[in-house]
Amino acid sequence: MSKEPRIVRANIFAFPPNRQTLGGTAYLIVEKDGNVLVDTPPATPETQEFLSRHGGVRSLFISHRDSIGNATELQQSTGCQVIIQEQEAYLLPEAQVTPFQQEIQISRDIQGIWTPGHTPGSACLYYRQQGGVLFTGRHLLPNPQGEVVPLRTAKTFHWPRQLRSVAQLRDRFSPDSLSLICPGASTGFLRGQRAIEDAYHQLAALDLNALATATALL
Repeated sequence: MSKEPRIVRANIFAFPPNRQTLGGTAYLIVEKDGNVLVDTPPATPETQEFLSRHGGVRSLFISHRDSIGNATELQQSTGCQVIIQEQEAYLLPEAQVTPFQQEIQISRDIQGIWTPGHTPGSACLYYRQQGGVLFTGRHLLPNPQGEVVPLRTAKTFHWPRQLRSVAQLRDRFSPDSLSLICPGASTGFLRGQRAIEDAYHQLAALDLNALATATALL
């Protein structure tokens, strides 16, 4: 039997890592205007029951191509809107997708932001409540010390562009508007923490010039 999603904040839940998305972590934001999934959770009866128990899914936001998983099947079973950056929308030929370019307003408090680099259509989702929560997919991840970093891998699409996307997020937010980062992978490095705290200061402390010379990890 699969594990129950964990509470990150009162209305934010993190699903167990999903093999279909290379160990990715999906999240559910429960909102009066309709619930929003960030990436696809494990395709299990337990997931379906959990989503149904919490009011279903209005929108599914895909942070990058490796987190698509069973998005088409989820749309068929829940009737949800599937939102993905336009450069990767072609990867969902059987789904009815809502593509976006730079940004998309999903609800009053939820916004999608294009952050290319990890993949061409990599994107983050920003939730204005709870002091400001940024769901980063694989654009920003915890390192083994639990600190937020952009990670260069052999599959990274464009490292300089990814660092520029990090800088744009840093300049966009402030300590008052960003308190928490919910990464889309490597959550085991958080060692029991539900997310990355003190998010803005960690983001602002990144040495992007030093990271520009980082070598790719396998």
